[in-house]
Amino acid sequence: MRLRLTVARASRPWLNPPAADMGKLPMPRDVSVRLLAGVVVATLCACPSHDDRSAFIPPSDRYDVRILRDTWGVPHVFGKRDVDAVYGLAYAHCEDDWEHVEGAVLTARAQMAAALGREFAKFDYLVQLFRVREFVEAKYDQELSADVRALCEAYADGVNHYAALHPEKMPHIVLPVTGKDVVAGATFKAPFFYELHAHLQALLDDGGVLIGEKGEMGRRAARTTPYTRLGESFGSNAFAVGPSRSADGTTRLAINSHQPWTGPVAWYETHVHSEEGWNMAGGTFPGGPVIFVGHDEDKGWCHTINRPDLVDIFELQVNPDNKNQYWFDGAWRNFDRERARLRVKVLGPLRLTIRREMLWSVQGPVFRTKRGVFALRFVGYGEVGHIEQWYRMNKARNLDEFLAAMNTMRLTSLNTMYADKDGNLFYAYNGKFPLREEGHDWRAYLPGDKPELVWTQFRSFRDVPQILNPPSGMLQSCNNSPFHTTVGEGNPAPEAFSQTMGIETYMTNRAWRALELYGGDPSITRDEFYRYKYDKTYSDLSDMARFLENVRAKDAPADALTAKARDLVLSWDRVTEKDSAAAALAVLAWRMHRRARAASPADPTVSLREAAETLLRDHGRIDPPWAEMMRLRRGSLDLGLGGGPDCLRAIDPQMGDDGRYMAINGDCYFMMVEWDSEGRVRSESIHQFGAATVDTASPHYADQAPLFAEERTKPVWLTENDVRANLKAEYRPGEGPDPWYAGL
Repeated sequence: MRLRLTVARASRPWLNPPAADMGKLPMPRDVSVRLLAGVVVATLCACPSHDDRSAFIPPSDRYDVRILRDTWGVPHVFGKRDVDAVYGLAYAHCEDDWEHVEGAVLTARAQMAAALGREFAKFDYLVQLFRVREFVEAKYDQELSADVRALCEAYADGVNHYAALHPEKMPHIVLPVTGKDVVAGATFKAPFFYELHAHLQALLDDGGVLIGEKGEMGRRAARTTPYTRLGESFGSNAFAVGPSRSADGTTRLAINSHQPWTGPVAWYETHVHSEEGWNMAGGTFPGGPVIFVGHDEDKGWCHTINRPDLVDIFELQVNPDNKNQYWFDGAWRNFDRERARLRVKVLGPLRLTIRREMLWSVQGPVFRTKRGVFALRFVGYGEVGHIEQWYRMNKARNLDEFLAAMNTMRLTSLNTMYADKDGNLFYAYNGKFPLREEGHDWRAYLPGDKPELVWTQFRSFRDVPQILNPPSGMLQSCNNSPFHTTVGEGNPAPEAFSQTMGIETYMTNRAWRALELYGGDPSITRDEFYRYKYDKTYSDLSDMARFLENVRAKDAPADALTAKARDLVLSWDRVTEKDSAAAALAVLAWRMHRRARAASPADPTVSLREAAETLLRDHGRIDPPWAEMMRLRRGSLDLGLGGGPDCLRAIDPQMGDDGRYMAINGDCYFMMVEWDSEGRVRSESIHQFGAATVDTASPHYADQAPLFAEERTKPVWLTENDVRANLKAEYRPGEGPDPWYAGL
């Protein structure tokens, strides 16, 4: 019996798994998941019983922690030990974002479809196919240090406490949540940060495999998202300037990782402090027991997405007499075979339990497609130590300790930019690079019978592109080639790195502008550091500039509307300020042109006319002010924004039903950190919405949005004295008013 479920893009944003940026992780549209049901069992299954949830509330003396909410509602969690602080962090995060914390647990357990319906079955299948739980069960005690296990278990206790008190908000998870759930969530998400989903899309869309005109296997698509290939790169920004490049001898760091504005990898701002030497302020994700980007008194760092070659796809020859065998190293081998067990919500309490084939070869997970059988080998398969490395980065007190954490190589990807109170600047194009045999085209589909192509070892950290204290005193990372990270001397040399690493050479507009601004100013003031971060200009070297030149090169159009539109965009200064009269037309036409040229070469004037007609229909004019077109919408707020796609003020939009852009990704929570010449730290931050990620009743659901729209920031309070001077509430988990702001 075959049950065919068509899986559309996740309808709830928190289950478009992870990305981010560090980014956005769209899974393929209309992926057809064929669920081979050897056994289809219909079960009437109500939500888990809540009667005994109180048993999972930790004893009151297990953790010594206080949650201090500042005037913006940001939680500052003060614990005696690190585990105390993490327990409080989990509880506070649940208060603000219970939906996504529950989603992180469901993801880690492959239980999303049972809770939310058939469109999520693909995620549950991948968790099982990637053997996430098996790896965590096997390696949790052996490969994670005792203090990291304790950290993850304390975070789980915080979730258990909140879920026990609020079963109506977290109804789908069966308690207790465990430390293994926390690790499994990070294990599953990590490969998607270097866009593993793009390779799954290549395999699964329409049978998956690219075929040449004569039927031979073609090269795989470049390992970049369609957005990057078309010139509009979703991603992140990071900038740092040292004492030699600042006007006042100050070291400055912009922590500006772009993420979706809602969902499972939307930033949550927090501050954790313990008496064991941990005092980090920054951002984390639902299910995250550590700070992923942020700073303390001594140092800070930021991540941006990178997209090196960390995935290989092998074409397997299947035995014509036995579909469960493949040819490898001169002999037929049996696939490892199991069946995924997928519980799928159908209607109300009705669930279908469906079993689907899972296969593995020596290379890794296997997919049967219309065009053949393929094995996937990817970095991060079986790696469970991501949280361990992030925790060591959190606890590092200086550059040497931070580099020691980086050398553990537990993170599978992500550019990392670091600065500290001593004026050190550091950048690494981080990745866990396979040690591949030279001389092969590793971006092509690979023959599945050759054992020498099945890599088992990895390069050391010293082999990745990196820069320490460049002569220029500046670094930038905007999802661009690591070979253009600074100006002048100090950039890594391309010839020093193996072609098998697949290091990017692409440059975003954001990277060009960062080099032009931060790299073009030898004496940067604080005001300039901020102003450059908010830059809204498209460089002469950008894809936007090339589009406009293509418009100019075409003959003047005969029809009046297109001629008027052409004159308008060619007079534009390529700046997406709020009052720009040409930005709406230019950006809309550019985006339409990119979509058109994705399939074949396109005439830019056709897209220009289409954009003009669209604006005329929706706005009654082709020159509406940019802020009328680009909107921040949250609750009852509807605010105009400056900035745009692939600007340093990066606003990635989605067209709304009213013909206006709604910002959904890009510039969001960020921090501006500085250490003066005496090593004293000062920082500011802003969130695009506020501390309450899903709590619409909270006064902090959208209270930062007006500041964000006005391009202003707020102070970050790092000491208890400063927090208490700006205190709104203090309580222990489970005590006091519920919700915490009730009665204030």
